Amino acid sequence: MMQVPAQYAIFPAINATLNGASAVLLLIGRGFIKRGRRAAHRAVMITALVSSTLFLISYLYYHAHVGSVHFQGQGWSRPVYFTILATHTVLAGVIVPMVIITLSRALRERFDRHRAIARWTFPLWLYVSVTGVVIYVMLYHLFVV
Repeated sequence: MMQVPAQYAIFPAINATLNGASAVLLLIGRGFIKRGRRAAHRAVMITALVSSTLFLISYLYYHAHVGSVHFQGQGWSRPVYFTILATHTVLAGVIVPMVIITLSRALRERFDRHRAIARWTFPLWLYVSVTGVVIYVMLYHLFVV
């Protein structure tokens, strides 16, 4: 495994924490709206957006300074890892505009249109957040040589 400079070593854990926090916040936010707690839903979903935005900034900063970190696992773990990574990466690109559209519709109080896209945005955003944590664990903890 490549040696990450000490000043950047904490970033993968920070990134995974931010992704995990986003996932938890998404679930809490969904629970609030299902119970009709609009103000709580709004606050938690905006916090999830902030967490995801901080993740993206931290992730880009880390990789701009460290570059790629290569997966060290062998055998069955390689196709599993790369399948998760591929779906995560594609959906991470897709989810950004979806989140912006979903948020925009909510802020403009177009709740019918907000709900229509949120039905797709929520599970995809949750998947990206959870798989971000899975990728971190696989890359930095399970298959380190």
